[in-house]
Amino acid sequence: MVLSCLPSRRAASLTLEQLLPGEKVAQSDGDVWKDVDVQIFTRPVQEDEILVPAVAEPLLVWVIRGEANVEERELTGPWEQSKARAGTFYLTQTDTPYLMRWQGKGGTCFEVLHLYLGLELVDRAAMSLNLNSSRIRMRDVSGGEDAFISGILSGLIAEMQSSVIANPLFVIGLLESLTVHLLRQYADARAKIKRRSTLLPTWKLRRVLDHMEAHLAEPFDLDCLAALCGMSRFHTSRSFRTTTGQTPSDWFMQRRVQKASEMLRKTNLSIIEIALEIGYNNPSHFAQVFRRVTGVSPRDYRKL
Repeated sequence: MVLSCLPSRRAASLTLEQLLPGEKVAQSDGDVWKDVDVQIFTRPVQEDEILVPAVAEPLLVWVIRGEANVEERELTGPWEQSKARAGTFYLTQTDTPYLMRWQGKGGTCFEVLHLYLGLELVDRAAMSLNLNSSRIRMRDVSGGEDAFISGILSGLIAEMQSSVIANPLFVIGLLESLTVHLLRQYADARAKIKRRSTLLPTWKLRRVLDHMEAHLAEPFDLDCLAALCGMSRFHTSRSFRTTTGQTPSDWFMQRRVQKASEMLRKTNLSIIEIALEIGYNNPSHFAQVFRRVTGVSPRDYRKL
């Protein structure tokens, strides 16, 4: 499968729903949204632990409904807790991947909005404030409350879900106002900035993940991934690892094992058939890889 190239005007990140559990229920679409990427997700009641990759663009997450206890930590740091409820927001522009887990309240899923701010939009807003966007980054905020942010995002949601075509003047005005507000209130001019080139923009990350997901039954091909990114093999692998905390080959192997685990739980296929389905012609090699990742053999995993 050949993935089509994104329009060059699109500076906003695409989604990471492939990495985060839940169902996407709405997606921004069209030129009026070219400076951002906006999605609405329902999230499961509980998630034990997920790896959230670094993001080149500022990411704003706003809770629409529901309530949960959320914990986050750096890969080697302690867990830090916050409470997510309707109206609270999370802001990040992290240089390194981190871990997250949550436990919902009331036994129901909660709904969140994800908004990725394109770097061109941030640059324009910073210029209007006489700021150098290359020397600032958004502070990490967890479980924050801000009436201005809530008002702007409520307006964007209404426009995105409207039955009529989104009004460019209205949408752009809201997005520019939001970005200026974020820079005024939550930007850190003293942060140590990692060069943007060391992180994969999320549209490149999405392109790589989509390709690997579609070709799990085929041999891992770093040359193909590099071509999709328009980068060398070395820089593709380094940027992927900086962004996700894993090499592309490690991600590919773990995704194969994850798919095999699902098949072991949900199907009656034999272990040999499952191995072939995810690209392992040698069942013994498949069993070795599966045990290395999960700690148990495929046969024992099926008995759990």
